[in-house]
Amino acid sequence: MSAYSTVLARLGGAAVLALAFPGTATACACGCGVFQVGTNSMLPTTMQSGSTLFAQFDYMNQHQDWSGNSRAPAAANSDKKIRTLFQTVGLQTLFNRDWGMRIEVPYWQRHFSTLNGAGNPTSFDHGAVGDIRVMGTYTGFSPDRSSGMLFGAKLATGDWTYPGFDRDTEIGTGTTDLLLGGYHQWKFATNMSWSGFVQAMADLPANSRQGYRPGNEIDAAVGVYPEGWRVGDNAQLTPIVQALVSLRQHDRGIHADPANSGYQRLLIAPALELQWQRVRMDASIAVPVYQYVRGYQLVAPWQGSVTVSYAL
Repeated sequence: MSAYSTVLARLGGAAVLALAFPGTATACACGCGVFQVGTNSMLPTTMQSGSTLFAQFDYMNQHQDWSGNSRAPAAANSDKKIRTLFQTVGLQTLFNRDWGMRIEVPYWQRHFSTLNGAGNPTSFDHGAVGDIRVMGTYTGFSPDRSSGMLFGAKLATGDWTYPGFDRDTEIGTGTTDLLLGGYHQWKFATNMSWSGFVQAMADLPANSRQGYRPGNEIDAAVGVYPEGWRVGDNAQLTPIVQALVSLRQHDRGIHADPANSGYQRLLIAPALELQWQRVRMDASIAVPVYQYVRGYQLVAPWQGSVTVSYAL
């Protein structure tokens, strides 16, 4: 094992150990962090330089009641549905072959249905800017940029005070979080016609806000894909097979719901990538094959994601 591989292994082990200690999310925690990994569309390569604009659209409809690793009766949860359209625009800039930065500005539109104190159905709809992410990137571990790391912060810019929403349902958490991640890409098969990638991102809240601290979270993706097929003269279509893993601890604080927050999920997410000149589009649908939630929570039977990027 190379010295660099040893360092990565130790960092990965440290992140997993840090997340193994008590830390939390609630009956409505959406698990949207998994949208931060998956497909390799924004991973730097030897062919990239300058800046890339991107827009990402994600959809999740949580309406199935779940407890532990199985379905649960709807009567056990006063929350009935959380439907969210996540819209994010961003910019990734590579200053040189080693260093760069990435900024993501999200806007969420969320519908929340629940039972009020009298047991009557009620619903709320809200759209607002979410928590902005600012990260630095380092890709100087190898000449081909096959490995890199990301580091930065999630800022407390999202609305966390909307009436009718629980703290774990709000668009913003109200906290500033440390972000730490990494990736590796490789080629394999006898003629090197297949490629693979692995990504991981840890979201570690650095503070609490008004009696609420979201749980530590780590999201990871691993995928493989063939060389792709030519479509016309200038386009290429590539199928991608990938698995997504999402681990989150329970939330903390007097306005949190520790008994009904925190989860573990494994999803299979087939995807298609279309590249045409400077434009790249990735679309995927993720389906859970295993999920374990603490207490009673709402989960989604599937979730979709589309990312469009343009190299400047």
